[in-house]
Amino acid sequence: MKKELRIKKNKEFQEAFQKGRSFANRQFVVYVLTKENQEDFRIGLSVSKKIGNAVMRNQIKRYIRQAVFELSDQLTPGLDYVIIARKPLAEMDFFELKKSLIHVLKVGKVLKKK
Repeated sequence: MKKELRIKKNKEFQEAFQKGRSFANRQFVVYVLTKENQEDFRIGLSVSKKIGNAVMRNQIKRYIRQAVFELSDQLTPGLDYVIIARKPLAEMDFFELKKSLIHVLKVGKVLKKK
């Protein structure tokens, strides 16, 4: 996943939290903010220190980035997605994580049909 497609600045995260809409399941909270004049979607990740050590948190972030990369053709362009990981992700493998992410994106109606 290209670095231009990531949200890094705290201001951009706060804007998504305040102005975006959110939806959740047991493993994720996803905030979605519509951005005008933006051709691609952007992803911001947040994994709390309550979820394992640094190795575990980085592994979860890598898994989420890979899942988003595999779903990139189905994600709606022109949106900012802020994905917050919850504690149950610590015991999940990649395929369970991807399935859960697909579920929460379908709940929010931001996943296009194949």
